[in-house]
Amino acid sequence: VQLVESGGGLVQPGGSLRLSCATSGFTFSRYGMSWYRQAPGKERELVAAISSLGRSTNYADSVKGRFTISRDNAKNTVHLQMNSLKPEDTAVYYCNVLWRSINYWGQGTQVTVSS
Repeated sequence: VQLVESGGGLVQPGGSLRLSCATSGFTFSRYGMSWYRQAPGKERELVAAISSLGRSTNYADSVKGRFTISRDNAKNTVHLQMNSLKPEDTAVYYCNVLWRSINYWGQGTQVTVSS
């Protein structure tokens, strides 16, 4: 199983970023996918999750209405569209899948929101 995140960077408050996670090594369309984030000195937290066929999503309260998770099962990719970014969204963002009872993580992509 491989998960490779991309799309992070430095953005001003109020700006937008779109994260992507390219996956391989498992049947992508059969598994729910999640995005987590970890800020310095804080525990890793769930940001958003999407069901295997994309019919169901859920979000942390702190990002509801600003972030949107989506997936492309033809390309084995999951995305996180982040709008109206705030300084408190600064963190390393990780893609996650629970496959055969094991949590797999990507290497993470840094998102920094600062003026």
